[in-house]
This record gives sequence, structure tokens and C-alpha cells, in this order.
Amino acid sequence: MKTTIKDENRFESDADRYAAYLETPEGRLRADLAFQNLQDFLPASPAISSMRALDLGGGPGAASVRLARLGVQVTLLDSSPAMLELAERAIVEAGVSDKIILKRGDATKLADMFPAASFDMILCHNLLEYVDDPSAVLRVAASLVRGPSAILSVLVRNQAGEVLKSALQSGDLAAAEDNLGAEWGRESLYAGKVRLFTSDTVEAMLKDAALKVVARRGVRVIVDYLPAHISRQAEYERILALEHKLGTRWEFFGVARYLHFLASPVAPPKVN
Repeated sequence: MKTTIKDENRFESDADRYAAYLETPEGRLRADLAFQNLQDFLPASPAISSMRALDLGGGPGAASVRLARLGVQVTLLDSSPAMLELAERAIVEAGVSDKIILKRGDATKLADMFPAASFDMILCHNLLEYVDDPSAVLRVAASLVRGPSAILSVLVRNQAGEVLKSALQSGDLAAAEDNLGAEWGRESLYAGKVRLFTSDTVEAMLKDAALKVVARRGVRVIVDYLPAHISRQAEYERILALEHKLGTRWEFFGVARYLHFLASPVAPPKVN
């Protein structure tokens, strides 16, 4: 998941730290919830085995492996050799090497790498936070999906979640107020620069890419703000189940740490 922001190389120089984060309760929860949301839009077997998916900025390959285990043919694209090395290791260990193609490349150059209408599903999870022009990436990604039933899955960091994190987790009211209109924040893993989004911003970008939203889900609504005495590890399954319920309800969507959108191409108008 190496970024195109010029001063960032965190995912290349310390890829192992990101892979380790995905094994923490918070990292697992983000991935588990996003995948649960995605599964609601996957076809039943055997139709799923004919699907082709593109995992943009797929990093160490967690999402790609899950899709491959269901029978989906996956192309994992990442610009970081270190991430691709981790992904290859995970793919071999999972026994799904025949289902996943690893490709090194920058998500901002998608148009040069794949023909139009190549995929039934594209994952764009926690990538737009790190690119210079998120709208451009979405427009090109939209051109790569085929058919009105195709799915583009977009997961981004929520500006409102940063406000609540500052206020409730850190008790920093000044930071909470600053984040009300902030376009950029600092992520905790590497303390690097990260773009923040609002629901309106993402929906406008999806519309500009000729995509319609078919579902909105909040990811990590409460776990970041739970009291310390509640074990994220021991209570993981209970937290996961509750988070999934909260994430599907509109009243909690806007305060989640991450916003998850499932979108499909807008059908062209019928010609009489």
C-alpha cells in the first residue's frame, strides 16, 4: 500500500509493522467488518468462481486471500515490493497461489495496466487516503468494472471519526475542534500524513465516476472509544457482532472511524 504522496515511504520501509497491525484486534476488526459488508454483495457458488477481482493497494494480501478462498480470481496490485513479498508469503501459506496474481504498480496508473471492463469487483480499501488525486483513481477504477452488477468497494478514513477519537480517546478538545474541518490527519501506526473524508465528499466522487451507491456501512463505530477494562481481545467476537449491527444502521454510520461504500456502475440510459 505504498503511497503516491511524495514524502511517504512508510509502507515500503516498514511493511512488517503494517502486517503486524492487521493482526491486532483493531486491524482485524477493520478487515473483518469490511469483508462481511462485501460478502453481502457476492454471488452464491458456483457463480462466484467466475468472478475477477482487483485489490488496489492490497498490501500483505489479507483481503485477496479471503476472496480467493471463496473461489474468486484476484489480481493484487501494490507499488511496494516489501508489501508484495509479504502478500506472496501469505498466499502460499493459504494455498491459493492458483487464484491470485501479484502485480507491482501504482494505482494512479491503472489506465495503463488493464483494459476497460476487466473486473467484476474492485477493492479500494484504505488507499484513497494516500493518493494525490482520489477522484482520478476512482474514475479510472470505475472504467475497469464490467456490467451493472459489478461492485466497487471503497473504504476511507472518516473525518468525524478523527474528531471523536481526539475528544473521547485522547481528551484533546482543541484537536477535536481542529479536526471538524481538517482535510488531513496523522495516522497512529507511523504518525504519517493521511487524508480525511466526509460522506458527502466520497459520494460526490463516486457520482463523478458514474457510480451509484448501493450500500453504506460504518466500520469501527465504538471499539476505539470503549473503556480500557473491556478487552478487545477476549471480547473480540462480541465486539465484532455488535460493530456489524451498528455499522448497518444509518444513525451510527456518520460517526464510525471508517466509511465503507459499495457502489455499482450507473446503467446507461435506454435508447428507444
